[in-house]
Amino acid sequence: MADIPLKIPVGISSCLLGEAVRYDGGHKYDPLITTQLAELFEFRPFCPEMAIGLGVPREPIQLVRTDRGIRVRGIRHPEVDVTRQLQQAGNNCAREFADLCGYIFKARSPSCGLEGVPTWTEQGEQSGLDGSGAFAAALLSARPGLAVTDEARLQNPDLRVQFIEAVFSRYRSQHPECD
Repeated sequence: MADIPLKIPVGISSCLLGEAVRYDGGHKYDPLITTQLAELFEFRPFCPEMAIGLGVPREPIQLVRTDRGIRVRGIRHPEVDVTRQLQQAGNNCAREFADLCGYIFKARSPSCGLEGVPTWTEQGEQSGLDGSGAFAAALLSARPGLAVTDEARLQNPDLRVQFIEAVFSRYRSQHPECD
């Protein structure tokens, strides 16, 4: 029986590791992730907004309901639409990091949020908390069954254990020689 590697590859939103990649030049460093989970996983940081060429600092983006569906647009310049680029970044990430056994996303982000991302009307009014980030949705579509979570869910000990178990299960399914 082969051994599980010391650390299993898991993708992560770069800002959660303290990288200053957010629109305002900040980060969302998460000590739980960088201490406890870092002992288990080899993190592969990725920021889709940086990957598509948006700089730091940059105009913030949001999910906007349009007649063409939900789009990712600039807040101050709504003519800036990066939906397709973020979706392509998700597809590229799925191909380039085919060995990932899990992914930790930034909650409520218009690019990385799994669910509960605020959506807005074209007139600038909030329409709900029912969106998903364009990058996250594309990555999950390209990699069904990938173990995923976000930093908010990881605060719940039961959900954290479920995620860890799902990552290890995914690793074993990709490496049957470990059983």
